[in-house]
Amino acid sequence: MTSHVKIRLASERVNHSVRSNNELPRFYTPGEVITGMQDFMRGHGTYAEDDSLKASVAGVMQKVNKLICIRPLKSRYVGEIGDVVVGRVLEVQQRRWKVETNSRLDSVLQLSSVNLPGGELRRRSVEDEQMMRKHLQEGDLISAEVQSVFSDGSLSLHTRSLKYGKLGQGALIKVFPSLIKRRKNHFHHLPCGLSVIIGNNGYIWISPPEHNNLTEGSSKDEIENGESQSVSRSDRETMARVKNCIAALVASKLMLDDTSIMFAYEESLKYDDVKDLLDPEAMLDVAFLTEHRINNIMEE
Repeated sequence: MTSHVKIRLASERVNHSVRSNNELPRFYTPGEVITGMQDFMRGHGTYAEDDSLKASVAGVMQKVNKLICIRPLKSRYVGEIGDVVVGRVLEVQQRRWKVETNSRLDSVLQLSSVNLPGGELRRRSVEDEQMMRKHLQEGDLISAEVQSVFSDGSLSLHTRSLKYGKLGQGALIKVFPSLIKRRKNHFHHLPCGLSVIIGNNGYIWISPPEHNNLTEGSSKDEIENGESQSVSRSDRETMARVKNCIAALVASKLMLDDTSIMFAYEESLKYDDVKDLLDPEAMLDVAFLTEHRINNIMEE
């Protein structure tokens, strides 16, 4: 069995930039002077020294009226109340689960913040605490909402809505949180037949519609049936195509939402084989055409 391997020289690497103009934003390094303190207010990523405003992180400047912030190009997720996140259960503790959400500190999901089996509304008992591992155990993926932010920056989550809960079969993609466009709705059913959860924390979950999520209010049989159902080959190929389209958008630093993902999927259909989308030229082509369609919509 032979396999084809492409090895590119550094001089042959593809530039994934799809900007139509050549104006790149100014890049600031830590300690570099941004401006004087008398004219502007200090925001995130900045500090005051010697009557000057300086950058504390490496990134680009964002200015809102007189407020100046430095947005780092790569950073951990900083949660806000109401954010939709996708996370993985790390540990079952006393009356709580520890969840990894791509932030600096692990998040917390309290036992009182989940739905009981059957959707019962009552005080959590000792029996409920003993049954915690039957609801969620180590390694399970969940979708949740940020309920509050602790003083140290860690997040408190809840899954009390029926759209949140344990996730079934699907594919998880990790991207930079700064590339996620904030929207009112982060649960989407794409026209290609897949369900996508675009987490504000940079975790994107792709699944067939019937495997979208298995809520804590679901019965034990429903959860077991959802986990044991197989995904058809056509659905797996569609999931792989959407995953490669997201990778193409991320390589070109394009913002991610349901519109950009669907545009990229439609532009990728001219490539019959899904693995062809892994070629740098194909990734750039898909990202460029997606950017062009988004710009046309904005101009209209």
